[in-house]
Amino acid sequence: MQRPALSEPSLQALFREAAERPAAPGEIAWYGARLPRGAGPVLDAMAGSGRMLVPLVDAGFHVHGAESSAVRLARCRARLEERGRTAELFRQDVIALNLPFRYAAAFIAGGAFQMLVDPAAALDALLRMRAHLVEPALLLLDLFVPAEAQHPPGAAVVEVSTVTAVEGCRIGLRSETSFDVELKRIDVVRRYERRERQVITAREDELVSFTWYAEEEAVGLLDAAGYRDIRIDAGPAAREDGRHFAVVARA
Repeated sequence: MQRPALSEPSLQALFREAAERPAAPGEIAWYGARLPRGAGPVLDAMAGSGRMLVPLVDAGFHVHGAESSAVRLARCRARLEERGRTAELFRQDVIALNLPFRYAAAFIAGGAFQMLVDPAAALDALLRMRAHLVEPALLLLDLFVPAEAQHPPGAAVVEVSTVTAVEGCRIGLRSETSFDVELKRIDVVRRYERRERQVITAREDELVSFTWYAEEEAVGLLDAAGYRDIRIDAGPAAREDGRHFAVVARA
């Protein structure tokens, strides 16, 4: 088992930890109704800090996780340990996935697949996951189309928020989100600041990008990667911040 290298949590990691919403019961139930039991392990291919992996392990699924961030993977392991659970975790990027196991199913939750903005990277990820799947060889992708795709704002959207991290420090976030409808791209410039008694003691900047797919485009992408029995599902998320759907397919 490949163990993640430990490192000091960044302001980004501390903020995400404090602000991340837990998986909703309906989301857990959605995966629970579709992932196979008893056919072998299933893979959370972009596991992050375990938002979906941990509750699925709690629900009795045999789940492995892959994640490129050592800090987030270490937090996933800590969450499992807090519950007295274990899971195989690997520090690997989904676009270069090469694990010593084969899986009855793989999934990417919460729209994380859309962080693969480069179409070649998205195709590589689908191909690498397909190479790891054995019968019933199921793939689940949770996707979204932002509301701004239909009604793009005239300027970048600026938002400010603050959380109290587990260490007790206050971390502020200023984010500036730009939408390019023609390129189907969202760019988010984030600035994190830690404050102690109104004094900024640390600062970090981050650029995060997303893309999106219409339903027929998502089906076409999976078809190009060699998947079969591809269908669109209502998906696990029912929010008002855009259109959410899932793609279900077999390798």
